[in-house]
Amino acid sequence: MLATRAALSDGFKEAMTVAEWSPLVDIIEDEKQFLIRAELPDMKKEQVKLTVENDVLAISGERKYEKETNGHKHHRIERAYGSFMRSFSLPENTDGSKLSADYKDGMLTVRLPKSEKAKSKAIEVKVAWGPCVDLGMGSVREGVLS
Repeated sequence: MLATRAALSDGFKEAMTVAEWSPLVDIIEDEKQFLIRAELPDMKKEQVKLTVENDVLAISGERKYEKETNGHKHHRIERAYGSFMRSFSLPENTDGSKLSADYKDGMLTVRLPKSEKAKSKAIEVKVAWGPCVDLGMGSVREGVLS
């Protein structure tokens, strides 16, 4: 919960939606991308829809309850069924057009690369030594304070 709140404060603001259930979502960031992992147990990938529009990522779908009529009697049903939708405003440092996703064993993983301008890089600082500079405490010659 804390990680999700931290991610939301860093740009993944979630729109409030009304749904019958809401899958749990983790948002993870590294230097190259954001990973969004959603738990979608008992769903087929054909039941899940992913869209990006106006810098908003929407994950939606429907998990249907299949009532068995084989004479079985349910004593407890705790899992939620029905439609869901989760939507997140994408951070400015991402490129929604390069989004990719895969679904395996009930886990949807969305990869959202950071834009090139957002990736940090080390910049080497070069020191140029010029003529002697008098600082009032001596002078600098060839990189040596005298």
